[in-house]
Amino acid sequence: MSSLHKTKIAKFQSILSEAHINLPVLRELCFSGIPFEGGIRCLCWKILLNYLPAERSLWDSVLEKQRETYAHFLKEMMIRPGIAKVKFGISREDVTLEDHPLNPNPDSRWNTYFKDNEVLLQIDKDVRRLCPDFSFFLNPTEYPCRLIMDHQNEYETLWKRVEQTTLKSQTVAQNRSGLTYVSSPLKTSTSYPLNEYDPLPNGCEAHWEVVERILFIYAKLNPGIAYVQGMNEIVGPIYYTFATNPNSLWKEHAEADTFFCFTNLMAEIRDNFIKSLDDSQCGITSKMEKVYSTLKEEDEELYLKLQEQNIKPQFFAFRWLTLLLSQEFVLPDVIRIWDSLFADEKRFDFLLRVLCAMLILIRGQLLEGDFTTNMRLLQDYPLSDGDVLPILKKAKELQDSK
Repeated sequence: MSSLHKTKIAKFQSILSEAHINLPVLRELCFSGIPFEGGIRCLCWKILLNYLPAERSLWDSVLEKQRETYAHFLKEMMIRPGIAKVKFGISREDVTLEDHPLNPNPDSRWNTYFKDNEVLLQIDKDVRRLCPDFSFFLNPTEYPCRLIMDHQNEYETLWKRVEQTTLKSQTVAQNRSGLTYVSSPLKTSTSYPLNEYDPLPNGCEAHWEVVERILFIYAKLNPGIAYVQGMNEIVGPIYYTFATNPNSLWKEHAEADTFFCFTNLMAEIRDNFIKSLDDSQCGITSKMEKVYSTLKEEDEELYLKLQEQNIKPQFFAFRWLTLLLSQEFVLPDVIRIWDSLFADEKRFDFLLRVLCAMLILIRGQLLEGDFTTNMRLLQDYPLSDGDVLPILKKAKELQDSK
């Protein structure tokens, strides 16, 4: 470890040990990259995503309360239909005339169960291919969900529910990041065959199964948006960061902490996932237009070239913006970019600069290329020098020039 990096760690430790965290100073430090050592990144992300308050003395009570709340969500939403709670915490089968699998009543628990399966099928499909070039999500977690492991007759394992369902897989109505209405599909990879994502033996749980549960609980609690394809790419890096925390006391609660940080992040970017808001001022169309208007200010020649070739921002910027670049780079680079994005006080204004920087850094290739060549470049971005630091440096220059 270099002396410069040791000095950086010491600065973070000093700020994070204060009774009241100086948020402007912390943001400035985080913007330049957060150290992994000592769980510093995990802690900083929790603060930047408004999961932990600036008052350090409140951290323990906030974490205890939120983790208890998540445990309650699991008990309420993972229970098998037809199971009723009776006295002394004992459960029993409870299929009645009023609530049985064939009951057409829309308020029936079974009817809700079958509707949930439509969303769950899409979640299951997506999480099984999460970061396919990165084996982490295939590996077993050290902390499987004890509620499910210890009470499998009462609470459901989601992949078993998917296997058991006879529902035909349907496209979720909010499935927008698949870009069915524009030209650029989500990037997929088959580096790992899907059968490698088969569940682990009883008593074990892979990391992708934890992510599946987080997304299912989120969808249940947020029926207005439910689950949209691509959310798995947002929750994945957060969970990975928390689940690899060197502090085991915090790593044990990676699932609950990820859920709340993901929920807070989605509260800020959820408009990108709601199709009915696409053409509103806060919608994704407006943000894509800002990418080109910003590019025009910074590099009019490149802007005109893309316009001349009729390369619309929808063809590439939709995915870049909606998924916060999580599909454009390898996971460690995504995490480094997110250090800066989460530290952005204006909340993701910096993302527009990053996108423009990405275009400007390959301007030579874009100016020389034809439509097909340039579309290939934009949909499979060529990472310069093997890391994202040149992109972040250029984005910072663009930001500072204003």
